Amino acid sequence: MITITCIQAWAFRSPTKKPVATSFGVMHDRPAVLVRVEDRYGAFGWGEIWANWPAAGAEHRLRLLEMDVAHLVLGVEFASPTDFFYKLDAQTRIRAVQCGEVGPFAQVIAGLDIALWDLAARREGLPLRRLIREDAPESVPAYASGIQISAAADLMPRARNDGHRRFKLKVGFDMAADVSDVHRIQSELAENELIACDANQAWSLEQAKAFLNGINGVPLHWLEEPLPVFNDTAEWQSLAGYASVALAGGENIIGVADFDHAIKAGVLSVIQPDVAKWGGITGNFAVARNALKNDRRYFPHFLGAGIGIAASAELLAGAGGDGLLEVDVNENPLRTMFFGDREPVSDGKWRCSDGPGLGIDGIPAELAPLQTLYTEIS
Repeated sequence: MITITCIQAWAFRSPTKKPVATSFGVMHDRPAVLVRVEDRYGAFGWGEIWANWPAAGAEHRLRLLEMDVAHLVLGVEFASPTDFFYKLDAQTRIRAVQCGEVGPFAQVIAGLDIALWDLAARREGLPLRRLIREDAPESVPAYASGIQISAAADLMPRARNDGHRRFKLKVGFDMAADVSDVHRIQSELAENELIACDANQAWSLEQAKAFLNGINGVPLHWLEEPLPVFNDTAEWQSLAGYASVALAGGENIIGVADFDHAIKAGVLSVIQPDVAKWGGITGNFAVARNALKNDRRYFPHFLGAGIGIAASAELLAGAGGDGLLEVDVNENPLRTMFFGDREPVSDGKWRCSDGPGLGIDGIPAELAPLQTLYTEIS
């Protein structure tokens, strides 16, 4: 049984030398919300709450946790992290709908769920992946992400130096330039390298087909979110029938039922839930198992701080399959500082920690100047 008696949360903002651009907006700093839970016996666990959008998202998520969620958690006995997740999800559903903030509530619950899984694994003295699956591997295949296509000439060589062999390019800015750059970058790849593209929901069906026509002949590993997630299923089916490359998505899907629909519709070959955005370990593990059972690939989405990527790696290792871990290669001390001077990537693989839980004991002291808000509820 788990009874949480204290919750701490920190909001951070790290200035960026270069803004991180997507087709729908630009991040001028890198935010993060990190959460620590402690039980009545002093056992603790760390989690991360997704907070990339809107611009004020980090501080908002912290206050939402503090003022509207924490009292539903503190002093309540839960049989397991999974029991916690489904009970809290049910308890907050009306509140989330009432204020039109289904996403923020889901993100707060996801961060708490990660923290409870971390706590549970620490209690057992096991890395989180081995709490999920006893024979989970020590490393998982990874790819370099967050590469705006116009910045690829700068970011890709750095990613190679860090040990990456797979790269995801952000497209959806200028069709002609994007197509031209994809061909150029493909022609410059080494024999053991590959690229994928992420449009971040930028296109209409006609534009997505135009992009596919433009890159005909490029062995693209996958094309991520070419259409808005809310587009009619018939449009997604039309694109899937037209495309010769695998379609991917999932970071903007919420809920077991909607993921089940997406998996069984047969449109997406690659399923990409985000552990800090919806579901935490509990929900994402259920989606991963469903995806693998239905011959889909599970690639955890992630673009945040160090705790969330550690959780994504542990879950990928525990879930199994041939999925790839998404590793942002833009400068972000809120991610990197948790692993020393660089992420544990070599020869295209992320090495998981041998420590208990997520292998993270605390927030690096160097991040203190980046803190914008803190709360403790007990």
